[in-house]
Amino acid sequence: MIEVRLPHVTFHDLGDAVRLIWRETLYADFEKGELERVIRRKFRVSPEITVRDGVLIIDTDYEKVESFVALYIQNNLGALLRNRYTNRKVLYIHEGMDVPLLGYNAFGLIDRGTNLIQIRGVSGCNLSCVFCSVDEGPYSRTRKLDYVVDIDYLIKWFDEVARIKGKGLEAHLDGQGEPLIYPFRVELVQALREHPNVSVISMQSNGTLLTDKLVEELAEAGLDRVNLSLHSLDPDKAKMLMGRKDYDLEHVLDMAEALVNAGIDVLIAPVIIFGINDDEAEAFIEFARKIGAGRRWPALGFQNYIPYKFGRNPTIARVVPFKDFYAWLRSLEEKTGMRPLVLKPKHFGMEKREFIPLAFRPGEVVKAEVVLPGRIKGEMLAKARNRLIEVINTDAEVGDRITVRIVRTRHGIYIGTPV
Repeated sequence: MIEVRLPHVTFHDLGDAVRLIWRETLYADFEKGELERVIRRKFRVSPEITVRDGVLIIDTDYEKVESFVALYIQNNLGALLRNRYTNRKVLYIHEGMDVPLLGYNAFGLIDRGTNLIQIRGVSGCNLSCVFCSVDEGPYSRTRKLDYVVDIDYLIKWFDEVARIKGKGLEAHLDGQGEPLIYPFRVELVQALREHPNVSVISMQSNGTLLTDKLVEELAEAGLDRVNLSLHSLDPDKAKMLMGRKDYDLEHVLDMAEALVNAGIDVLIAPVIIFGINDDEAEAFIEFARKIGAGRRWPALGFQNYIPYKFGRNPTIARVVPFKDFYAWLRSLEEKTGMRPLVLKPKHFGMEKREFIPLAFRPGEVVKAEVVLPGRIKGEMLAKARNRLIEVINTDAEVGDRITVRIVRTRHGIYIGTPV
């Protein structure tokens, strides 16, 4: 019997196939028949393939089979990788691909002219919130694939951004979805903690994937704060808002307390949809007080629901003007004594910093190379001047060289249309 073990991998038997789960968040299915065929062609043996206790078992005593199968799996893994939470195909972005990590919203780095840098190592989400601004999650009707950025490549680009932006940075792990599905989540926090230009490491999360063990690992790695997406304290209403019948509110509440006990500050961040959960505002405040949230930063960050063109916009949602929303927050401050609820950059130590210089001007026409498919129909990603451009309304393919008119450059996110 030969046992095949790979780092951070467990195997599961699916009958006709073997499922490889890598770092808890990604998976790839290998047909048993195909594995047996490649072994037979190479070694003239016909072994049976099974799984026992998460280990791949090959019924042969020929020792060279182990290294051969391990290499075969590693060589074919990239083409088969899928997101364990969305079941979508995953594109694994590494240094050898020479894909810029500035210019696109779904992965990489975003600079909005402050000392806070958004870090997006992954796309995708394990929930399908009914108000999601980017139609994320397993029930998405528009997102067709996900991205994962290799941690070494992500840190390499962060080094360059940090060099330009200076010291005293807040590294904020967020994304179009749930950052905790990033396979290198703990290692990323640790690498950022060791960076001389980083003062604060924060993370956006819905909290569902947290465990006591993961909380401890994140605390030891140096995570400072979690902005917790918690939208109702009623179990049934929470399931409706989160778009999942299996949403476990009690677990999320327990993990919020575990974070605080581990020394990680928590900011409760509900999206308020008036007529649905605005009546829970005082309950959110009480919960924040109960667990000791907001030790270093504000304890709550109420957000006003607004509809988005490519988001999920429930018909039951009532849109409230921001003027009225802020008046509502001020009345809550007076009634509950919880301050601040009207949040400002100064509450988080945010300050204006010079933008990373723009690579393109609005209206400019540039030559670009298509390097990746986009996430929605008619979208492709092209590169030029060491930046990514989201090209919309195109039928171009990877490898094509195209002419693009830049239509948007806000915060270094570049959108273009084919000329």
